Amino acid sequence: MKLAIFDVDGTLVDSQAMIAASLTAAFRAEGLAVPERTRMMSIVGLSLVDAMAALAPGHEPTQHERLAAAYKEAFWQHRANGEHTETLFPGAEELLVKLRACDGVALGIATGKSRRGVAHLIEKHGWEGWFATIQTSDDHPSKPYPSMITTALAEAATAATRTIMIGDTSYDIAMARAAGVWAAGVTWGNHPAVELTKAGAHTIANDFNDLECQLDSLWQEGAA
Repeated sequence: MKLAIFDVDGTLVDSQAMIAASLTAAFRAEGLAVPERTRMMSIVGLSLVDAMAALAPGHEPTQHERLAAAYKEAFWQHRANGEHTETLFPGAEELLVKLRACDGVALGIATGKSRRGVAHLIEKHGWEGWFATIQTSDDHPSKPYPSMITTALAEAATAATRTIMIGDTSYDIAMARAAGVWAAGVTWGNHPAVELTKAGAHTIANDFNDLECQLDSLWQEGAA
């Protein structure tokens, strides 16, 4: 069995506007200066409290927890109001459909989103039953700790050499390398290619067609 594990924000879904708006609301609620957008996007992929600690260093852990709670509240309020709609990147669903149709290929998710956030995504796009394993920040330490991937390998009964983690941040790549699986970076998300390369990406794709070819090549190499 071959396993393709996808990150969500910045890899499958363009959520930058929603994340930026929610972080802005959270920092304002706590009376703190709002970080510049580049810094905001740099923490995408981390679990919320870890992300707040990175954005607000020097503040007490209790404030990081309050920021995380304020972010969640703002995020779900924006979603309920239909603001800052999260959209799939062009080609994302087409590749998922192709991979599902391949014999011996399973799909997975490893994301800093909550279970609730992933459930919303799956319901919205009609992806029920598409993923053999789903790992979220509710159940694991923050990326780049490898727990999400090692759990996914066990659930999908797949070898590390046959598994590819696909993500847009250095946290995804570092997590993959720590777990001993292939690391495929994508350039349309939150971290630039140079950071993905520095983190140890085996390949870097510029679009989903490019990614499809790279997945095939990595699986062939893993089978050698």
